[in-house]
Amino acid sequence: MSEKSEKSEKTEKTEKNEKLGRVEKSERLSVFKTYKLYVGGKFPRSESGRVYEVTDSKGDWLANAPLSSRKDARDAVVAARKAFGGWSGATAYNRGQVLYRVAEMLEGRREQFVAEVAAGEGVSKVKAAAQVGAAVDRWVWYAGWTDKIGQIVGGANPVAGPFFNLSTPEPTGVVVVLAPQASSFLGLVSVIAPAIATGNTVIVVASEKSPLPALSLGEVLATSDLPGGVVNILSGRTAEISPSLASHQDVNAIDLTGADGALAKELQIAAADNLKRVLRPRGAKDGDWSGDPGTDRMTAFLETKTVWHPIGV
Repeated sequence: MSEKSEKSEKTEKTEKNEKLGRVEKSERLSVFKTYKLYVGGKFPRSESGRVYEVTDSKGDWLANAPLSSRKDARDAVVAARKAFGGWSGATAYNRGQVLYRVAEMLEGRREQFVAEVAAGEGVSKVKAAAQVGAAVDRWVWYAGWTDKIGQIVGGANPVAGPFFNLSTPEPTGVVVVLAPQASSFLGLVSVIAPAIATGNTVIVVASEKSPLPALSLGEVLATSDLPGGVVNILSGRTAEISPSLASHQDVNAIDLTGADGALAKELQIAAADNLKRVLRPRGAKDGDWSGDPGTDRMTAFLETKTVWHPIGV
């Protein structure tokens, strides 16, 4: 075969392969993401088998999210209680390291969260990127507080007599968090991070309209050093899931941030049955999550243990 014919054949093969490549590319189907619950460090589908459509600000379909049932909520409480001993018993320094690792993982998936926030909340990519950046920074901020909050709320108390009287903070226990409805990521981080930074374990009911950032957060937590069960994430109808959690006898506290006025009142009544701590919603639209978070959300789910000890003479 002549050199000219060989070149011609190679060119023909290349053109044919390129053509086939274009055909394959045009006929390729996208692999849609399957969102699942995050309970006990695993990703179960809802026990009910139900899902609901999540749409963007224009009403266009984004994904199907699991529609959690009361059984899912009970499973989440069991997982949170099981994880509480190990997480509350860890050193504050160790909890800080784990939270910082979560922030590292969030930083590596910024683009995904920016896309989900922009689509779900109907904001520009620039505003979504600013919110995601602030959420990562906030997670780092709370990571730094884990071994410092005890110095703020604890201390030695002056008493009359030959005794040491020391007060130290301890986590409340299993906390239910109704995530903000409007701020699907920055608000979400702002209610989860302070609760676990102080040694509590949580069950999160994600924003009903924009649950995707919360469900994606579960994937980040699963690949970080956070023990399974410390954070459990449910999606679905807030008014359907939350009553069974508010009345659950093994739940110690509830954050009502994502509840409207009527639902918040109903849940407070249910929570009174076993004297749960209740953090009431602050404002009709979740509040301004861009401001200084302060220490209020950390101290909201802390108990104070006071120990008396005789002074040796």
